[in-house]
Amino acid sequence: MHDIVGTCLIRHAAARLTLEARWGGSTPPVSKIVGIRCGQSVAEELAVPDSCFDGADRADRSASLRSSQSDPDCSSTWRPGLWPAPPQGAELSALAGTTVIPVERFEINVDEAVLADLRDRIRSSRLPGPAPGEPWSQGTDDAYLRDFLGVWADGYDWRTSEGELNGFAQFRTRLDGVQIHFVHARAASGIGVPLILTNGWPSTFAELLPLVPLLTDPAAHSIEGPAFDLVIPSLPGYGFSERPARTGVTYSDTARRWHRLMRELGYDRYAAGGSDFGAGVATYMALEDPSPLIGLHLSTPEVAPYIGPDSRPLSEAEHLYRESLAAWIATEHGYQAIQSTKPQTLGYGLTDSPAGLAAWILEKWRSWSDDFGSIDRDLLLTTVTLYWVTGTITSSMRDYYDNRWFRTPLNHDDFVAVPTGFAKFSHQLADEGDIPRGWLERLYDIQRWTPMPRGGHFAAAEAPELLAADIAGFFGAL
Repeated sequence: MHDIVGTCLIRHAAARLTLEARWGGSTPPVSKIVGIRCGQSVAEELAVPDSCFDGADRADRSASLRSSQSDPDCSSTWRPGLWPAPPQGAELSALAGTTVIPVERFEINVDEAVLADLRDRIRSSRLPGPAPGEPWSQGTDDAYLRDFLGVWADGYDWRTSEGELNGFAQFRTRLDGVQIHFVHARAASGIGVPLILTNGWPSTFAELLPLVPLLTDPAAHSIEGPAFDLVIPSLPGYGFSERPARTGVTYSDTARRWHRLMRELGYDRYAAGGSDFGAGVATYMALEDPSPLIGLHLSTPEVAPYIGPDSRPLSEAEHLYRESLAAWIATEHGYQAIQSTKPQTLGYGLTDSPAGLAAWILEKWRSWSDDFGSIDRDLLLTTVTLYWVTGTITSSMRDYYDNRWFRTPLNHDDFVAVPTGFAKFSHQLADEGDIPRGWLERLYDIQRWTPMPRGGHFAAAEAPELLAADIAGFFGAL
């Protein structure tokens, strides 16, 4: 299917009114609304109901839609027997008068002066000497960092990475007063399962991009299950997404924004998933507004269940897990202590020093991954560069502050009744413990539980084939 390339989308409310008029007052099942550019005009595919065509016609429709991108006036691509003609002239203007939302095509184009300044700063870095003891025992290893910085300044080609990122259809739209950046990749054929996937910290949308070909065209990659329409937004304050200039931007706040994004893109029913903060956002999407959700798929635990008064006693496995988690917190939690209390103070150093930024991010990628050496170095370089050129490391760290001080704690009645799949990627260098299924079943309706043979916190980068197969398998079985 084509990308959304127009400057506006017609929302379902307007589309339904038009459909009711064209179908004699009754609204057929709505699949999606998609804006496409035909020459210099915007035409709308108004929710083609499945009842209008059989499987063969669906294939014809998809082919017609693909060809519409090269048809300057769309006149040869709309088939009256299969779906209504697009609104034109006054009809389109009337719809646009009250229900359009701005969705702008977005391409990354970092100013060369920013890149030159970055290289100069890297080359003039003032670093401490190596720490005594074993490498990495007190934080990022000196030798590793010096080598990484050398490549970042003189071996890494940002323009190549920029071009690869721009190979994915990216957009920006304003939601509740802030610009939100997202990738929108449609199923290679047919009607895809709409799925919004979100990364966590210290990562970016780029971590999730290896999933795009696997999930939009699973058959081509020997993955069993449906194809997906993927929406991959950047969290508020990460990369090219703005963060509201206030406190209280919690899981819940972002969850409401993501629901709105999916509705504005024309999806009535959709799935959600992710890892780290992305898993938290998906959880609150299900807790606060479950009705549009088909299901959740998570690859890390993020939101702890309620275990207060009136909850069932902890099992032996849960006790062991909490003990392991406490040991992890004692040795690995320093970053969260400062980011959830004084992110601004830390941010001054990380925003001014590319060496400091890289050291802070890379230590987490190493500690939380299964095999740090196997992670594509260009992905790591792209990740730190995205944080640097957008100046968003401080705003991204505010997620810890806001969720610590402004999130409403779960209570006894909070439960995610939406079907949930969990891919257990528990192989990370800094072991957080063996999370038992019963722990997550306190909060979620777990319908698929997959212990993975490898992969850690950054599953989309470490084991994308395993993660994609589990996502497709889970939603294919629902």
